Amino acid sequence: MSITASQCRGARAMLDWTQEDLAEKTGLTVNTISSFENGDHTPHDSNRRKIREALEAGGIEFIERGNGGPGARLRG
Repeated sequence: MSITASQCRGARAMLDWTQEDLAEKTGLTVNTISSFENGDHTPHDSNRRKIREALEAGGIEFIERGNGGPGARLRG
């Protein structure tokens, strides 16, 4: 599943991470994170995967479209 910009923003908020925090954890630039979240640019699949994996490692569970999603929540 690919992550959406709103899922990324929401997941970061739940983890209390800044864009800088996420950039550091993914090895991507703050500009890449910001452009994605603002809807200015869709990152390559490999970069979206890095974003998703970093957020999941932080404790986020993504909810698939059609299962009440798309969304994100903290793992219990």
